[in-house]
Amino acid sequence: MMPYAPVGYDEMYCAGGDPRHACRDFVARLNVISEGELRDRQRAAELNLSNMGITFNVYGHEDGTEKVWPFDLLPRIIDADEWQCVEQGLKQRIHALNLFVEDIYNEQKILADGVVPRDLLMSAKTYREPMVGFRPTQNVWCHISGVDLIRHEDGTIYVLEDNLRCPSGVSYVLENREVMKRAFGKVFEGMSVVPVEEYPEQLLQRLLECAPPQAASPTAVVLTPGVYNSAYFEHTFLAQQMGIELVQGSDLIVDDGYVYMRTTKGVTKVDVIYRRIDDDFLDPECFREDSCLGVPGLIDAYRRGNVTLANAPGTGVADDKAVYAYVPAIIKYYLGEDAILDNVPTYVCSDPSQCDHVVNNLHELVVKPTNESGGYGILMGPQSTQEERDAYVDLIKSNPRNYIAQPMLQLSTVPTLVESQLEPRHVDLRPFVLCGKEIYVMPGGLTRVALKRGSMVVNSSQGGGSKDTWVLRSSRIENGSPAYATADSGA
Repeated sequence: MMPYAPVGYDEMYCAGGDPRHACRDFVARLNVISEGELRDRQRAAELNLSNMGITFNVYGHEDGTEKVWPFDLLPRIIDADEWQCVEQGLKQRIHALNLFVEDIYNEQKILADGVVPRDLLMSAKTYREPMVGFRPTQNVWCHISGVDLIRHEDGTIYVLEDNLRCPSGVSYVLENREVMKRAFGKVFEGMSVVPVEEYPEQLLQRLLECAPPQAASPTAVVLTPGVYNSAYFEHTFLAQQMGIELVQGSDLIVDDGYVYMRTTKGVTKVDVIYRRIDDDFLDPECFREDSCLGVPGLIDAYRRGNVTLANAPGTGVADDKAVYAYVPAIIKYYLGEDAILDNVPTYVCSDPSQCDHVVNNLHELVVKPTNESGGYGILMGPQSTQEERDAYVDLIKSNPRNYIAQPMLQLSTVPTLVESQLEPRHVDLRPFVLCGKEIYVMPGGLTRVALKRGSMVVNSSQGGGSKDTWVLRSSRIENGSPAYATADSGA
């Protein structure tokens, strides 16, 4: 096999160069593959992706918007025992965040008890006043979540952020696995990897579980903003895999408090909408009146209980990066448990003392806007210039609520094929969590890889790629671990 030198914490190799226990079988198979054959299989994988039309869009890129999904052939491998801990931590976290969103739009006990500052919550850009007093079916607000995990160089796994609005990327998990089987089939076979192919079935099941109770045979659709959205491939893919219609706002109408879909045979009532449109554009009568993407009257139909929206409008308050800092306390408040998965230590700039610390230590910290995504608006303090830091001091002081800061952690690495050699590249992991009557965690998730040497930015829009994620099989995972029930729970 090609020579490889681990840097920091490597997911496949120990510091001394020996493969980690979970990776030994894979490395043994990799060792008998020549450099030329490995490159040929990588090219075959890339050709498969192109032929299958697996793309994503990058807005404003000088080379055009539509790109073939970047994929690296060497997988990330996760031991069964470690995954069981991660899975339980994710179920715990999403269960608590559902209770949190339910509470803040109703009794607001957690605010009254001072666990989360009221001013912080009420100043969140993603707080939605029309949702006050509303309770969705099964008390589920966050039907689909993507939780970003990183491993620090000391081996600790941290939650980097929560994505509870319209998290994307799961289609690439499924397609990465398909490409892996085609291009690396002989290596993949017999590795006892837990399958991921059941995700669309699990997603549809949970969407239908949360349909309005009066819908005897509920109909679900995927609502997309259209072909120019960066995740349009995923919208079409998931609709096809679930066997339901892909619609745009112009395909739906609201009549007498119910939602209907226009078809060639007339109209059909819609009971569940998996929406991939941001809150602001869902309904011009409730949010942005200039929206051409949404459906007039949709929120009124939703509040009447005649249709389910997944995810519920207003869930964004739970993935606000300032609210993120309080998630361990949120878990403790609602569940009486310590968080299984740690947060990255976080400074909230709306707190004056924490803000002073951030301003005085920018050279050591990563500063993030509280509501941006895709890796935009971030200051990497240790890699920044004094001029850049001075500019961020002004930004923070002008709007401290809009920023948080964290220490710059060294993400773990995975061997990645770079031209004619293997090199370590930094990775994160986005597992996907589904919530209905019970909580389901997809085995593994989307491993995103920073393809640029030394980069910590894994987002595809900024040059990142992806890898297949292998969770190794065990009797405990195959039989399923205890699931949190989501209905009728409270603090």
